[in-house]
Amino acid sequence: MTRALRIRLGQFSDRGVKPANEDFHGALIPEGEALTLKGAAFAIADGMSSSESARLAAEYAVKNFLNDYFATPDSWTVRHSAERILSALNRWLCGQGASMHDPSRGMVTTFSALVLKSTTAHIFHIGDTRIWRLRDATLEPLTQDHHCWASKERVYLNRALGIDPHLDIDYRSLAVETGDLFLFTTDGVHEYVSPLEIKRLIGASGDNFDAACRAMTAAARAAGSPDNLTCQIVRVDALPLPDVESVFRALTELPFPPELERGMILDGYRILREIHTSPTSQLYLAADMISGKQVAIKTPSVNFEDDPGYLERFRHEEWVGRRIDDPHVLKVIEPVRRRFLYHILEYVEGQTLRQWMSDHPRPPLTEAREILAQIAQGIRAFHRLDMLHRDLKPENILIDRDGVVRIIDFGSTKIAGIAEIASLVEQTDLLGTKNYTAPEILRGEPATTSSDLFAFGVIAYELLTGRLPYGERLGREINAKAMARLCYASARSERPDLPVWVDGALEKAVRLDPKRRYTVETELLYDLLHPNPDFTERRSRPLLERDPTGFWRGVALLSLFANLVLLYLLHRT
Repeated sequence: MTRALRIRLGQFSDRGVKPANEDFHGALIPEGEALTLKGAAFAIADGMSSSESARLAAEYAVKNFLNDYFATPDSWTVRHSAERILSALNRWLCGQGASMHDPSRGMVTTFSALVLKSTTAHIFHIGDTRIWRLRDATLEPLTQDHHCWASKERVYLNRALGIDPHLDIDYRSLAVETGDLFLFTTDGVHEYVSPLEIKRLIGASGDNFDAACRAMTAAARAAGSPDNLTCQIVRVDALPLPDVESVFRALTELPFPPELERGMILDGYRILREIHTSPTSQLYLAADMISGKQVAIKTPSVNFEDDPGYLERFRHEEWVGRRIDDPHVLKVIEPVRRRFLYHILEYVEGQTLRQWMSDHPRPPLTEAREILAQIAQGIRAFHRLDMLHRDLKPENILIDRDGVVRIIDFGSTKIAGIAEIASLVEQTDLLGTKNYTAPEILRGEPATTSSDLFAFGVIAYELLTGRLPYGERLGREINAKAMARLCYASARSERPDLPVWVDGALEKAVRLDPKRRYTVETELLYDLLHPNPDFTERRSRPLLERDPTGFWRGVALLSLFANLVLLYLLHRT
């Protein structure tokens, strides 16, 4: 059976010989879905003693990190969540110090945190608190101290929270094994108790980790430590390692619905008609029998009832749609009652962008810009939540009767936070559609936001020209040699009325090298609205500067032709 993450915790903190304890530590281990999606978090901090607000800084950092981490979107990665929180914490601490106009009253603290999610440990560290790992009788530090010694008696922190508005925090991730023990210590402990003694004290305590922490602080005090003393121990007793049977059982918890026909009732929804059917799903128009509101119901295809990958993607589609709240992304409605596997979607009367393009070939630039601006906003809603749509194409974009654009079909969406969770279901990035899939994905590289932007660029090009920037040659089976022969077809060859700078923007949007594309969709929109000097000047520069590869290819062809002519003349003589 699939096991949950199970953790044993021990901790202790003491002021030592000091009049006040300026250390702080904490842990937050949620239950249920939160433990799966976000993991468990632990932190330790040591307020800088020269600061009057040292204790407050340490407490503020630990408490707010633990609380805010679990308030970030479930779709974010651990690193994204933690770094956003720590940046905000650091700015606040720096701001408090600056407002006091006295460096001695600033709020500065060291900080070390561990997030255990699925089978991975994520570590964030700044300062000279430490996180260690004890595995198979080997104790090793996982963090590096950020301090320098001015003398044998004086040490100075060169990195900590609250020192500099620019945060430079160490991050690392590593695989976790059952039985791994993570130890947190402040410098008052690890500067006075040797690693060998730490191991001995932990071993002597058995499973009483509170006692082990007390023993270590007592040993440090006995060794003459003049500082506060804090220890925290986290041991991983079980990891959420799934097995095939339990994974499939969870995916098939809800049975497939029966074949639906007009007039049938499904969990309180009356089926009105079939909207669309495909090899992978069916879409029906239905009415809520209580409210009378019309909705769309999407059911899975029975062709895939034994395919775990398909079932997981179908379930994730609902998960995505219920977390994105944007007017340009189709909404998924949470069911009140459900006995079968299906999604309830908002019903939109309109047509796909493909149909709209068929009715409006070569639309005016202003009209195209309005549509593209709405698509861009929808894409941005995905990317802000660490999600990649991965199947953007005209068929997956709806335009309603009022001209409002919505992105649909989230079955291929990659959720960064979910991807961090160990799974036996095979994941792949090659889920897009021919001609809209970015070249790097075709080469087997992971999808990125730039991959979605490539598809967006192809849509923009096709919307304006009715053509594809590389014709039909960009397919799934293309190899590296064939890829190198691909050339961008100028949009002006199809639409001479398009300004040169618009063609330049489209060309940059669909570049084969992701590093040379736009970084965000709004940059493309801006360049479609405002002449970019880079594109207008480029057209007037020599071919060697504009396209060195094309220039030398042309030189080679001319040289080959000249040699053939010379051989022919020599042969005749």
